[in-house]
Amino acid sequence: MKGFRARRYPTPEEIRPAGEFVAGVLSSLRRTVSVGDNLLEIDAEVHRMIREAGATSCYLDYHPSFGASPFGKVICLSVNNAVLHGRPYDRTLESGDLLSMDFAIELEGWVADSSLSIVVGEQREDHLKLIRDTESVMWAGIAAARAGNTVGDIGHAVETRAAELGYTINHEFGGHGVGRTMHEAPFVPNFGAPGSGQKLREGMAITVEPFLTPTTDVMTITERDGWTVESGDGSTGAHAEHTLIVTKGEPIIVTARSDDPA
Repeated sequence: MKGFRARRYPTPEEIRPAGEFVAGVLSSLRRTVSVGDNLLEIDAEVHRMIREAGATSCYLDYHPSFGASPFGKVICLSVNNAVLHGRPYDRTLESGDLLSMDFAIELEGWVADSSLSIVVGEQREDHLKLIRDTESVMWAGIAAARAGNTVGDIGHAVETRAAELGYTINHEFGGHGVGRTMHEAPFVPNFGAPGSGQKLREGMAITVEPFLTPTTDVMTITERDGWTVESGDGSTGAHAEHTLIVTKGEPIIVTARSDDPA
């Protein structure tokens, strides 16, 4: 999802409520989503959680130029070969499905955005490895997110780690700034040359957002809803994303989850 604006950067204290809520919802879904759950039911439950928290969905009325219509749901749920921007529909989860959940809200005036992939039911090792690899690639990009570096440094770290693990990276989608709205400057690519692109400044709030499929970097938007991005060859994909604040040292992970593997 693209479309960016300039902004004032939030302080860690300002953005923390949004980040903690996003992290909590994704952790709750990781614990509770199971075989037999319907994507529409998951979306409805997340909508309830948003209302109870007094938050606002970033997706519900979102309608950028590339979307066929307003998104109309509150969470992206992408199953197997659906990799990004999965618009929930009447589909029941089956054992072994890989589900990527991408979630962004505004709370107390600030936005946080994060994505988490899980395997439902049978814990297939090929899917688990794909998720581990995607998270490893994300953390490589996050490690490069330091004041004085550039967005190209992040992209180079993402692409280099992906190549080490045997993947090629799609160049169409990537991370972005966050603040008062979900998609703000700068675009944070998943590829790049060291030192290229916008310089990272202390206090910037951005996301690092890679996704991987094992056999292709070509993506297509499904005709079913004009939103869901699928792998070009039907292979399964995984997606990982955190919101962070850039510092001179290690970035502050705004959407850190206490139940993430060490």
